[in-house]
Amino acid sequence: MTKKLRRGYTTGTCAQAATKAAVTMLIGNVSVDQVTVSLPGKEVLTLKIAEAQKEFNKYNKSNPEIESVSCAVRKDSGDDPDITNGILVYSKVSRIKSGIVLDGGIGVGRVTKPGLDQPVGNAAINRVPRQMILREVEEACEMYGYDGGIKIEISIPQGVELAKKTFNPRLGIEGGISVLGTSGIVEPMSEQALIESIYIELNMLAANNTEKTLLITPGNYGEHFVRENTNLNLSRSIKCSNYIGQTLDKAVELGFERILLIGHIGKFIKLAGGIMNTHSNMADCRMELFAAHTAMYCADCRLIHNIMTCVTTDQVLDLLEERNLTKQVMTSVLEKIDMHLTHRVGEQVKIGAILFSNQHGYLGETSQVQEICTHDIQTKE
Repeated sequence: MTKKLRRGYTTGTCAQAATKAAVTMLIGNVSVDQVTVSLPGKEVLTLKIAEAQKEFNKYNKSNPEIESVSCAVRKDSGDDPDITNGILVYSKVSRIKSGIVLDGGIGVGRVTKPGLDQPVGNAAINRVPRQMILREVEEACEMYGYDGGIKIEISIPQGVELAKKTFNPRLGIEGGISVLGTSGIVEPMSEQALIESIYIELNMLAANNTEKTLLITPGNYGEHFVRENTNLNLSRSIKCSNYIGQTLDKAVELGFERILLIGHIGKFIKLAGGIMNTHSNMADCRMELFAAHTAMYCADCRLIHNIMTCVTTDQVLDLLEERNLTKQVMTSVLEKIDMHLTHRVGEQVKIGAILFSNQHGYLGETSQVQEICTHDIQTKE
């Protein structure tokens, strides 16, 4: 029997909980050793406070007032193989004259390039964690009748070293890691367990799919595109995460005869380089591939340089649109994807790919897509 993997919580949840504890101690003048927080997905967690430290106003010795409080929560990634597991996430909350100010301290990266979740210059605290942190401060101020200002500084001392093990500096986040999370929960992503779950789903689809036609999407973006833009049948589909190559190998082994992949350009551009595990820890050559295919049609060194400095694939597409090169470059990219996919599955299997971008929409498809779509995969149930 397979052991159920334990879930964890994000750096964003840690920052939220640490902030709630710190602001409660600051303006409520109470001791806090644990806090209960509500997450965006409506779940409720109770987390222990690992460290707490008060700073007093040294100029009022007769009746010292707490000037700031720093609290820390230890990150627990559950059974997810996450490099941030066990780190301390700190929130220092201080009194100011007015307003609520949120910033990053040591170990929290700062955005240096456009195209990320936050504008250039901001601390790399993503939108949802920001909302979670600010909500805790607003609710505490209302509860305790505090009408002054609050400054929040999130810091992750170990983040300075951890950032060197990530692609953050290359992506335009300098000095530390990001404070992330959309649901507040870390779903366990043990590689072997995830691949085994993909294989189980493939076995089920193979047993109940007489047409032997399979639709593969890496995740939610692909499914959403299929649902909103096509008549394809999602009951014939599977999510493969980053494990495109292993999913294809198993599909061939199970006798699937037609395979259609639909994915975001940010992942699928890597297929043009024959990269079948698209996790950024394995390879991140998105800009290099785009630059190479663009260079085949344009000798402008400045354009190639600008592509290489892009952070997102949508930024590359913006540059190509400006030069009316999108169609030519995407045709070249799709030809290479077609070649690598066919090589992986063998010529006895019909395989195709559709690429899209959230910003630019449909970008193109490989040569066998229309033939694959003539089978029962084309009709929604």
